[in-house]
Amino acid sequence: QVQLVESGGGLVQTGGSLRLSCVASGRTFSTYAMGWFRQTPGSVREFVAAIDKSGTNSDYSDSVKGRFTISRDNAPNTVYLQMNNLKPEDTAVYVCAAPVYSTTGYVPARETDMAYWGQGTQVTVSS
Repeated sequence: QVQLVESGGGLVQTGGSLRLSCVASGRTFSTYAMGWFRQTPGSVREFVAAIDKSGTNSDYSDSVKGRFTISRDNAPNTVYLQMNNLKPEDTAVYVCAAPVYSTTGYVPARETDMAYWGQGTQVTVSS
C-alpha cells in the first residue's frame, strides 16, 4: 500500500506560479514512478505529468509542456510539480498518483496505469 498526501495548492493570478508537493509513504519511494493528474467538476481526470522512479525520465501533457516541471526527491519521499505561467484553464483539483509496479524508465501517463491516489489539492487561477 502507498499513501499519498498533496499540498501547495491555492489561489493565484494569471501568470503566477505555484509548487505542489506530494509526500508518499508505505513503500520504498524510489521503487515506483509518480504522476500528477487534474480534474474539474463534471470532467474526466486529465493527465498532467509523470516521472520515472529514478527521476531521469518525465512526460507532460501538451497543455502544460514548457510551463510545468515535475521532479522528485527520494530522500523525503516527495514528488513536486512546479507550475509557472498559470492560466485560468489550469484551475482544477490536482491529484498525485502511483502505479503498483515500475520498471526502469517507466513513465505512466494513463489513469489506468495508477493504483494509488491522493486526495488532491485545489488550484485556482484567477483571470
